[in-house]
Amino acid sequence: MAGLTLPTPLLRMLPIAGVILFWWAMASSGAVRPFLLPSPIVVAERILADVASGTVFVNVGYTLYRALTGFAIAAAIGTTIGLLMVVSRTAKWFFDPIVSVGYPMPKISLLPIFILWFGLDDASKIAMIAAGCIFVITANAYAGASGVERQFVWSAQMLGASRLRVLTDVVLPAATPQILTGYQIAIPVSLIITLVTEMIMGGDGLGGQLLIASRYANSPAVFASIVEIAIAGAIVVNGMRLLRRKLLHWHEENAVSTD
Repeated sequence: MAGLTLPTPLLRMLPIAGVILFWWAMASSGAVRPFLLPSPIVVAERILADVASGTVFVNVGYTLYRALTGFAIAAAIGTTIGLLMVVSRTAKWFFDPIVSVGYPMPKISLLPIFILWFGLDDASKIAMIAAGCIFVITANAYAGASGVERQFVWSAQMLGASRLRVLTDVVLPAATPQILTGYQIAIPVSLIITLVTEMIMGGDGLGGQLLIASRYANSPAVFASIVEIAIAGAIVVNGMRLLRRKLLHWHEENAVSTD
């Protein structure tokens, strides 16, 4: 008799189910006070209350709007700079030192400057998110474009392709996997920076909701906010993974079985 094989999505959920089961066991054992570790049931009830009131949708909407807007700005600028650094010596001379210095720098240190420039509204938060994502996207775009086989470029040039056609028809498709890797790294970074800025500056959003819950020492609301943040993050990260798979349907990485 063949053994029972669970579908892959269910197998991926088993570790999460294990964590929730351990959480419930610890909360029910009495070893930890309910204030420090509320039961998953209590937290689930709070999440359902947020869903019923519509609060969760408003906060998720604000957070994703800021995160995805900042990410989109960084993706457009960072990808362009990374590609320009490969095709233009002047661009590489200008941007390479900036990227080298800016990449390892803690970007959150720029937040006071953005607050001075843009105030306490969404503009400063989005600027902070874009600044936090742009360097990793630029670095990956440059690495992908500079790693393209020279034979492909030379063949296109021998056939009379202009520099622009070589960039759009040869370099960009070949560099796309590495560029998308940069996007996959930057997406969770954008969410992290969004939550940090919301917690520092307040206002609507999941980070602001978490801040308010912690100020009032509302333990179930704190844990509910954390779960909501985790769910929103998982949706965005997996959405980017599916987008990568769709865009790279022709690539060898999608031809390998992952059973």
